[in-house]
Amino acid sequence: MAIIKNTVLCMVALLALQCTTGCFAMDSLRFLVIGDMGGQPVFPYTTPVEVGTAHEMGKIASRYNPQFILELGDNFYYDGVTNVDNARFFETFERVYTAPSLQVPWYLIAGNHDHRGNVSAQIAYSQHSTRWNFPYFFYPLSFKIPNSDSTVDLIMMDTVMLCGNVAHDFGGFQPQGPADKKLADVQWQWVEKMLSTSKADFLLTTGHFPVYSVAEHGPTKCLVDTLLPMLYKYRANGHMSGHDHNLQHLQTSKNGITLDYTVSGSANFIDKSLAHQRSVPTGSSKFHWADTSSLGGFLYIEATPNNMTYTYLDASGKILYQTVSHPRKSKIDF
Repeated sequence: MAIIKNTVLCMVALLALQCTTGCFAMDSLRFLVIGDMGGQPVFPYTTPVEVGTAHEMGKIASRYNPQFILELGDNFYYDGVTNVDNARFFETFERVYTAPSLQVPWYLIAGNHDHRGNVSAQIAYSQHSTRWNFPYFFYPLSFKIPNSDSTVDLIMMDTVMLCGNVAHDFGGFQPQGPADKKLADVQWQWVEKMLSTSKADFLLTTGHFPVYSVAEHGPTKCLVDTLLPMLYKYRANGHMSGHDHNLQHLQTSKNGITLDYTVSGSANFIDKSLAHQRSVPTGSSKFHWADTSSLGGFLYIEATPNNMTYTYLDASGKILYQTVSHPRKSKIDF
């Protein structure tokens, strides 16, 4: 009960976390999405893909002035960090993403490799960095689209706590259940509360594990079984994730509700596997990119009251793919 009580108190406090963007002279909400940025545990503590992706992110950010950046887990390969003073915070993050345009708030969640270390240390690092924002294992974000009454809600989930960790990162191993079922149940209750009470025009969940993926790890059964029905029930826009080291867009529809699934996991490694292309709903895979000769890729997302545009880019700045989603249908009257 103490765990549940403390978690509920934390959630109440986090509900006050509102990210407004009124200070920006623009009429859209703009942000970058990356996943799996975590470098390597030995010198130089980065990979060429991480450095290449960071460089292009800086160029794109200087052009479009994003208000924030999302990082969807596996922040430090291969075993997370040990404590808040770990040198990896500097070697793999601070000295890599140095462009002035990237000195905006970063919002992070943990991946399977982070959970092999001390995720609480990553949360604590929020007190040591002006841009590293990781207030708890799971937390809500709410943004206003500038010069409008429209909003975007992002539900930042810890999918490792929900579904369990994976025995090995290579070979498509699936999580086999949470280490702490009571804490997982608390988070599931919180996720449903966030979904059911959101009045945002755009509503997405985010987590390290994907709902659907055609690549090495494939669909995450735990999320397909539990999260997916909620996304439909509460008429969300979709789910954003990393974990598979490529870029993907998948889409499914049911009862007039269309869900978009975004995978952005190519900020440090690139894996061209298509091992699960037959494990997703027929016709759902719209885009897959994994060019191992490139230096990575990421997403630039722009939301206006009328639509949300997802632009997939590689580290040379080439636009690989674009897709558009629209405000939620009948977002009230749940």
